[in-house]
Amino acid sequence: MAADGATATLRVSEIFHSIQGESTRAGLPTTFIRLTGCPLRCNWCDTEHAFTGGTTMTIAEILARVGDIGCPTVCVTGGEPLAQKACPILLGALCDAGYSVSLETSGALDIAAIDPRVARIVDLKAPGSGESEKNLWRNLDHLTARDELKLVLASETDYAWAKSVVATRRPERLCAVLFSPVPGRLDPAALAEWILRDRLPVRFQLQLHKILWGDQRGR
Repeated sequence: MAADGATATLRVSEIFHSIQGESTRAGLPTTFIRLTGCPLRCNWCDTEHAFTGGTTMTIAEILARVGDIGCPTVCVTGGEPLAQKACPILLGALCDAGYSVSLETSGALDIAAIDPRVARIVDLKAPGSGESEKNLWRNLDHLTARDELKLVLASETDYAWAKSVVATRRPERLCAVLFSPVPGRLDPAALAEWILRDRLPVRFQLQLHKILWGDQRGR
């Protein structure tokens, strides 16, 4: 892929308009740009369709598609969007075009150089994912009030790990911290009760889009 904005291309899995189901932006109508590819293989991944395939598009073509949808809020996701070198160029171009932009990233790749106008939603991997050794811990040093830290938990063991992260790293001083249960593996009510019991400074969340439409992507 080319390194300049005029000729840069990305492999795009899909572009669609839906309701944001996660983060503090949950409920907002959002245009999603899902990029192809991911170096991680979380054992509960729900976007395996984005690992391969997709369509090669220029940034101009992506912007045109987003413009046709006409929604002011845009989320760049994956897969792992930062696995594509032109992703930061796309993020900057979306900001320049006036969109409110968020990035959903695993946190395994460096977020330091991302345009500061972008809300970076960093998905820190718990042990139950099978990929916790890929966490790039220095990413936490770059979080700001615009960003969010998400921890998806599959068990009480994962919860204990996440509780330790909050106690030792104090990420809530920097940004919103969100705990989510893996559907079908951790009872949401149990996770909510543990958060209340331990008085954690975090936000509980469910995947709103799955409550609305199940496993169907988009609408």
